[in-house]
Amino acid sequence: MPSRLLLLAATSIVALVPSAAVAAPPATGLLPFPSDRFTVADRSSPTGRRVHFAADALPANVAGKYIDPTEWNRQDGFSPGTPILAEVPGLDPAATGIAPVTDIGRSLAPNAPILLIDTRTGRRTPYWAELDAHATERPLLIIRPAVALREGARYRVVLRNLRDSARKPVRAPRPWEFTVASTAGLTGRVLHMRDQAFAALGGRAPAFTVTQVTDYTPEQDARIARQVRGTVAVPKYLTGDGGPGSRLLTEPSGDLAADFVCNLPRSATAATPAHLSLYGHGLLGAPTEINAGNVKQMSQTYDFMFCASSWIGMASGDIPYVVQTWSDLSTFPAVPDRLQQSFLNFLFLGRAMLAPGGFASHPAFRDAQGRSLLNRATGLHYDGNSQGGINGGALTAIAQDWTRSVLGVPAMNYSTLLQRSVDFAPFQQLLDQSYPDKHDQQLVFALIQMLWDRAEANGYAQHMTGHPLPRTPAHQVLMHVAFGDHQVSPAAAQVEARTIGARIHRPALAPGWSDEVTPFWGIRPIPSGPYRGSAIVVWNSGQAYAPPPTNLAPSGPQYGADPHEFPRAQESAQLQKATFLLTGKIIDVCHSGPCPRI
Repeated sequence: MPSRLLLLAATSIVALVPSAAVAAPPATGLLPFPSDRFTVADRSSPTGRRVHFAADALPANVAGKYIDPTEWNRQDGFSPGTPILAEVPGLDPAATGIAPVTDIGRSLAPNAPILLIDTRTGRRTPYWAELDAHATERPLLIIRPAVALREGARYRVVLRNLRDSARKPVRAPRPWEFTVASTAGLTGRVLHMRDQAFAALGGRAPAFTVTQVTDYTPEQDARIARQVRGTVAVPKYLTGDGGPGSRLLTEPSGDLAADFVCNLPRSATAATPAHLSLYGHGLLGAPTEINAGNVKQMSQTYDFMFCASSWIGMASGDIPYVVQTWSDLSTFPAVPDRLQQSFLNFLFLGRAMLAPGGFASHPAFRDAQGRSLLNRATGLHYDGNSQGGINGGALTAIAQDWTRSVLGVPAMNYSTLLQRSVDFAPFQQLLDQSYPDKHDQQLVFALIQMLWDRAEANGYAQHMTGHPLPRTPAHQVLMHVAFGDHQVSPAAAQVEARTIGARIHRPALAPGWSDEVTPFWGIRPIPSGPYRGSAIVVWNSGQAYAPPPTNLAPSGPQYGADPHEFPRAQESAQLQKATFLLTGKIIDVCHSGPCPRI
């Protein structure tokens, strides 16, 4: 997270918190959540249901302003990664035998006290459950699916044989059901934008403008010979000028100039032109992240030209808007709206890199003799870290111009990630000021995930590697996870791996490191030999430890040093990434041991 964001958020809390009015009561009427009590029949919907929240049903901030349900009421179901919330006074999870995050397999035991059942197939879904560790009184029970819920399906939640700390019976809520959003409800907006925009483009490269070319001497930069900056013209599916706070449109309104930065390595010559890869930056960052030492090193070592654009909606220019949304969550829908536009921006940038009349035709991407420095023959690829790993999963699922992506320190499902990340601390302060009730806060996370699904991997994971979306090829994904990551929860990365069918490198960790009863439960190992498929590889810095088994961030010396940037900096990780992107093979760079050996 940029340090200026922490400062801005901290100094903005007092200024942005609404003045207290007559406080609205907590939104306890929404519990248990989600529930089809908050849907209505709709024959035009793929699920046959439509979400319907009353105007005063969603949580209100301290000024008494309820979250406007308009955007939520467009949904045909709830998130496939929704936290399932219930109030169970006196519940003791350990005494009850509820499966924690460290023992997910227990959730499928015959006598499990919580059942999450697909009503059509009768199959039970694995999960873990926890009490809200942020609540000192009346903590909600939070049930988190350990694999994405089937799109368009209906689920029944059953709680039974609950106990308090003295092992006395606790009254359980009655069973209830809810409907998961459909594939069209989750991905339809972006697919419409993509298909319409590329149909208008035809087989041509999009228009682009080079605004700056900087050549470096070896003394100035030993790895990068040239940096090219510019913009790509992309159909603008946003209101106004498309800036922070703009809302998504169903039809384009002019063009948007999407920024890009490309770094050409010294290894790129007419004889050895550079391979092409998009790069996705981290949390509230900028395309200039490709100037990081690890990205430059991979670029030079393996002859890649990385090009990056901004994740508008969650880029550095969005920081003030993102900060203020936590004081009035009626403004939140603009964040995933702009992120969906950013997906189209990345796709157009990729087409400009790959198409014959694109970057390869411009002098900025040629040598002094006019010879191309770009290797279009090896295709286009994607690499991204942190937010670039989270958003990159969704982007991959809709990509038509590449089939292999590396997702660095990734995960999915912000409703799980936020409170498990040290990066969320300033936003938690804002939330505590504006929506102080702890029940409301957990409802907020569940609600915003319903819209965030449109613009992050959680809404696309079931089509990322298998069951591709319409007019979209199948993809392979390599996930690099940092054990004990302080910023992106490895537990949420495991949920993504199970959902996309990724195989895991084993042994993933040396004995004694994991706190799980069955480490990496439900993720099958990579077969022997070079493997062609999707995989997850866990990288252990040796300086971080297992995170809290609750919805708390690993802050404090007992959790060691943050390993978030460790995987991408390892030479062996870069070798594995480059081999995968160029050949589709996942090679063992850790000599049949953990990565790296500790």
